[in-house]
Amino acid sequence: MGRVVTTFAGVEDFASAVASLESNGLPFEVINPAPAYASVGVPAIVMDANVRSALAAAGADIPNASGWVVERHAPRAAPQTEPPVFAEDVFGRAAVMILASCSADERKIRIIAHISGDMSGAFPYMNAEMQHASYNAAGETFTFMEDYRMITLYPHRIAVAKADDIVDAWRVLELVRRRVNDTWARRAAIEPSYMMRRRPDALEIYSRLPGINCGECGLATCLAFAMRVHGGHIVVNRCKPVFEGAHGHLRDALVDVCAGMGGASEPQ
Repeated sequence: MGRVVTTFAGVEDFASAVASLESNGLPFEVINPAPAYASVGVPAIVMDANVRSALAAAGADIPNASGWVVERHAPRAAPQTEPPVFAEDVFGRAAVMILASCSADERKIRIIAHISGDMSGAFPYMNAEMQHASYNAAGETFTFMEDYRMITLYPHRIAVAKADDIVDAWRVLELVRRRVNDTWARRAAIEPSYMMRRRPDALEIYSRLPGINCGECGLATCLAFAMRVHGGHIVVNRCKPVFEGAHGHLRDALVDVCAGMGGASEPQ
């Protein structure tokens, strides 16, 4: 049946789960975010899917887990480097509250993490430096892409779509932690930008698509896909030929035209 993985919002919940599994003699493995991702993750538990199913059937499923996903990648260790410490840390610590399969690509995962700090003050400065990002000052959201992953920041929350696995999700959270704090530390040298980039129409989005009507996004035509992206009903990185296939040369132009669409991130 394969293997499944979960994580937790806090170390207490992780420790409780480990104690329960060990007391029942159930096999499991641990993926540790330390040291590199210790500020943004709590250890994850991996087990056979049939073990987890037996737990659930017995009414003894692991409580307070952030969610379960199929483990599609071999567990990778976090880098053995200590994370940087910032004199003025506006990010704080991250806690993964939701772990689920990505609706745009079931081979990937999505997470929602809460942070103990407040990132909103850094958004205008990040907006000045990240030309392909989307900042909505009124809604206090900041959306950008890291390769094929879509990341939406809120003052106290982060949504990541299409992470490869839990270690990759921790890596993205650490990337955000560093970028937010580094930008905040340099804010005196940056002219803040409150510009909300223009929202394209559906035909403008369509003009950046391959036009091959492959159907891999779940829709019959590229035009239908463009209309759904424009309406905020589907994420732009669901176009697999552009983000994962032979039409990768179109990605930068497509990301650029959609940069002003803060709502184009993975649905929560």
